[in-house]
Order: sequence, then structure tokens, then C-alpha cells
Amino acid sequence: METRVAVIAIIVQDSSSAGSINALLHEYDRFIIGRMGLPYRQRGISIINIAIDAPADAINRLAGSIGRLDGVSAKTVYAPLSAAE
Repeated sequence: METRVAVIAIIVQDSSSAGSINALLHEYDRFIIGRMGLPYRQRGISIINIAIDAPADAINRLAGSIGRLDGVSAKTVYAPLSAAE
């Protein structure tokens, strides 16, 4: 199984979506390298970064599922493929 390294950046404007985000992240926990969450109280949002090493379709499914939640947006940045691949 070929995997890719990526970072999923998540902006949460509706805190009621937090449980759904955590449930999705739990489903993909075997691929997650680490996560960092920052509450930005002055703006009323939370910023979450997920470092992941997974097949590209799994990364796309996770980011897409998160991005479809109410009050949540998600974007993915992939690490470049090495020349040996």
C-alpha cells in the first residue's frame, strides 16, 4: 500500500461539530502522526492541524468528510513525492 504524507488544516467555526471531528479522526487514528489544536478565542474559532501518513484516497476521504461538516473547512497539503518514488 503506497502512502503519502500530508497535513490537513481544519478551521472550526461551529464548536458543535467538535464531536463529529473527533469521531472521524478516531476512525483514521492508525494513519495520524500527530495533531495540534489551537483555540483562537478572540475570533471564536479553533484551528486544528493533522499530520497524516496514509493512502491518498484515505486522506481525501477524511479531509472531505471533515470539510462537509457544518461550520468547518478543511484543506490538505501533500509533501512532495521523492525522486526515488
